[in-house]
Amino acid sequence: MTETKHHITSEQDKIPVKQKVAYGLGAMSTNVAVNSFGNLTLLIYNAGLGISPILLGVAQFIPRLWDAITDPIVGNMSDNTRSRFGRRRPYIFVGAFALGLAFALLWMAPKGWSEYTLFGYILIASLFFFTATTIYDVPRGALGYEMTDDYHERTRLFAYCSFLINVGALTTPWLYFVATRKIFKDEVEGMKYVGLVMGGLMLLGGLVCALVCKERHVEQVKHQERVKFWDGFAMTCKNRTFVWLLAIVLPVTIGFYFVNGFSQYIMLYYVYGGDKQASSVLMGWCGTLWATLSLPGVFLMTYVATRLGKSKTVMIFLIVMALGNSLKVVCYSKTHPWLVLIPTASLSLGMLVLFSLVYSMLADICDEDELITGKRREGSYQAVYGWWWKIGISGAFLVSGFLLKFTGFNEKLAVQSDSTLFWLRFWEIGLPAAMCFFSAFLLTKYPLTEQRAYEIKDLLEKRRLAAAEAAVIQQENK
Repeated sequence: MTETKHHITSEQDKIPVKQKVAYGLGAMSTNVAVNSFGNLTLLIYNAGLGISPILLGVAQFIPRLWDAITDPIVGNMSDNTRSRFGRRRPYIFVGAFALGLAFALLWMAPKGWSEYTLFGYILIASLFFFTATTIYDVPRGALGYEMTDDYHERTRLFAYCSFLINVGALTTPWLYFVATRKIFKDEVEGMKYVGLVMGGLMLLGGLVCALVCKERHVEQVKHQERVKFWDGFAMTCKNRTFVWLLAIVLPVTIGFYFVNGFSQYIMLYYVYGGDKQASSVLMGWCGTLWATLSLPGVFLMTYVATRLGKSKTVMIFLIVMALGNSLKVVCYSKTHPWLVLIPTASLSLGMLVLFSLVYSMLADICDEDELITGKRREGSYQAVYGWWWKIGISGAFLVSGFLLKFTGFNEKLAVQSDSTLFWLRFWEIGLPAAMCFFSAFLLTKYPLTEQRAYEIKDLLEKRRLAAAEAAVIQQENK
């Protein structure tokens, strides 16, 4: 079965380029914000301000847990909202302001505070940050699921999204580099200014998304019965295809977050022996390569996915990711530090495909859900997916702090022991690779194929047409 013969996207299902770009800019804001939080928290609050990794793990765990609780609430609110601006855009507009402010506040803690005062600050700031992220990003994610009804146009939309995310990601690895420049006293002061600038850019991207993107099913859902919170949550979790997708995505995600920040420590303390300036350059180039390679990778992903289907494409690139991460055994090298760019390249492509196509696959699941329930509930799927994802991440953050402590890492030491450096590498290399292989195996049984997705699309179009004709007849009989 080929796309040319059977699945040419109709004009009515195509999304205007300006809307694809606007949606990508909106996603860029979230991506830069959340990734910066994950990548820089250890470097600023542990290495820079001296908070224990266990306390920092707790400070990351609680907001992530809170984030998981608020996601389904906001998703249900968004699904049930009826306004002249739509169900999603009002939340995106307001959330953009909150996200920009919250990101800037994350990095405002000064030196000189006690460890527990700093712990309280990062905890409160993180709670505000993830609340703002939820208000903004759950409706934004749901908006993407309903911008088109076409299987392949969804892939193209999220390809645009990934392309722009990775344009933004070009800046992320250099934030720590900028913060460590000599114009600042240290990285703690530098990050305050970096946070202010980046918060403003996040606000701008969110506003463009809210003002330019259009919602597709506004008229259809005006008369849709509202879904109660717990009913919506239960309905979503009972979708077998959705549960299968979760079982594929979560092991990979959790596997990498278990060792969150370990790669930076390995480069800082193992490859460069504690030299922050030198390691920040390599971290910057690794991140730049990651983002830069993702740009042509978007076209490769789109080409493969429109020919092999989404699930087979994800499976192939999960294997690439697993093999690439395993190469770190030799690529974490004191004599040839730049070898680490090789596994970075494979991880870049793998993560690009996984986190682009999973959202396109979720959009297909929303169609399957409408066929079963008769309701459009994109917000619930975005939120419940986020709920499970964040429950896993919050647990991984908590375990990560204990795992870091288990390795013997001591943030007060400029040079770490050989045993610590060994265990850092053992967990950072082995665990994610094993999870990638496991998820690739699960993909061999994924049920929602391209053929089935188009069968569902045809059935829904016939149902909507019949409903429209019935409404006309009813109106004429009045």
